[in-house]
Amino acid sequence: MSVGVMIGSGVFLLPAVLAPYGSVSFLGWLVTSVGAILIALVLGRLAGRTDRSGGFYIYGQEAFGELTGFVVGWSYWLSILFAVAAISVAFAGYAGAVIPALGANNVVQALVATTMIWAVTAINIRGVAEAASVQLVMTLLKIIPLLVIIGLGIVAGTPDNIPAFNPQQLPLGNALATTALLTMWAFIGIEAGTVPAGDVIDAKRTVPRAVVAGTLCVAALYIASTAAVMMLVPVEQLMVSEAPFADAAAKLGAFGGPMIAIGALISTAGSLNGNILLSGQMPMAVARDGLAPKILADTNKGHAPMPALVMSSIFATLLLVLNYSNGLVSAFTFLISMSTLATLMPYAVSAVAELRHSIKAARAWAVIAIIALIYAVVAMAGAGVQTLLWGAALIIAGLPVFYWSTRRQP
Repeated sequence: MSVGVMIGSGVFLLPAVLAPYGSVSFLGWLVTSVGAILIALVLGRLAGRTDRSGGFYIYGQEAFGELTGFVVGWSYWLSILFAVAAISVAFAGYAGAVIPALGANNVVQALVATTMIWAVTAINIRGVAEAASVQLVMTLLKIIPLLVIIGLGIVAGTPDNIPAFNPQQLPLGNALATTALLTMWAFIGIEAGTVPAGDVIDAKRTVPRAVVAGTLCVAALYIASTAAVMMLVPVEQLMVSEAPFADAAAKLGAFGGPMIAIGALISTAGSLNGNILLSGQMPMAVARDGLAPKILADTNKGHAPMPALVMSSIFATLLLVLNYSNGLVSAFTFLISMSTLATLMPYAVSAVAELRHSIKAARAWAVIAIIALIYAVVAMAGAGVQTLLWGAALIIAGLPVFYWSTRRQP
C-alpha cells in the first residue's frame, strides 16, 4: 500500500514541474527525502501502539481527543480527494502520449480523467480483496519503467541537459521551501499502510516495518529517475512536457515513448486505486466512532464502504472539473499543492502525538518527532498564502459535520 500509493503520478510529472526551478530542486528532493524518512519513523512508532484502522485519525484522537481526531481525519480525507483528482489528471496526460487523440484538448483530457476515477471506484466497490489484488499487481509493474529510465539516463543521458542551479534567482530558502512542497507530493502515501491496520496480520509489527522500508526504497528511486529524465530531455522541452518520462524514453526509438507511457499509466492507475481505497476507509473509520454520518460506515458483501467511496469520488470529480480549465500541468500543480498541504497537517499532529508519548521516556524518539514536526511546518510554509488560506477554509468547513454528527449520537 505505501509503495503503491507513493509511486504514482508524482514522479512521472514532477520533472516537468521542477524544471523551471533548476537543479536546486535536487536539494529539495534531498530535504524532502530526509523529512519523509523521519515522518515514516514517527508513523511507524505510532503504528506500533495500535491495531485500529484509521492511521492519522486514530493517532490524533487517542492523543488529543475526538475533535482533533476528526480535524486530522477530515484534512487527510481532503488530501485524498485532491490526490485522486491530480492522479487522474496525470493519467490523462500519459494517455495522450499513447493515443494522441486523448490529449487533443482539455475537454477530452477531463473526460479521460473522470472515466478513470469511476472505473477504479467500481473496482473498489466490488470489495477490499479485489482492490488489494489490483494494488499488488500494479505496484510490481510500476517499478519497471522507473528502472528502465534510470538505466537509460546512465547510458544515453548527458549532464549538459541538467537545468541551471537557480534560473529564477529565487532566495535559496524560498526555492528550497517551494521545491520541498512540490517533491513532498511524491511521498504522499507514506501513511497508506497505516490506515487499514485493522485488516493487517500482526499490525503492530508489520505496519512500522512496511512504512519505513517503503519510504527508503521510494526515495532512492525518485531521486535517481528525476536525474535521469533531466539528463535525457533538454530543459526547454522538459518545461512544457506533459509526459516527461515518455519524452526521455524517445532515445529507445519509436517504441520507447509509448512503452514508458504505458508503464506510467499502470503506475498512475495503481496509485489512483490505492487512494480511492483510502478515500473510503478514512470516512468509514471516523463514522464508526460516531464523528461522521453513520451511512459512511456501511459496507457491502465485499466489505467495501460503498457510500463513502461514491461520495468521495463525486467530490474528487468536481475538483477535477473545476480545476481543468487552465490546462493539464496547471491543474496538476494546484491539485498536488492542496493535497500535500492537507496531508502535512496530519503529519505535524502525528509528530506532536509522538512527542507527547516520548518526551520523558524516549528522548531520541522525541528528537526525531521534533525534527519531523519542523519539517512538516516548513513544508506547509512553502505552500504560499493563497494555498494556506484555501486549506484553512476547507478544514473549517468540516467542523459543522463534526458537531452535527456528535449531537445526533445518543
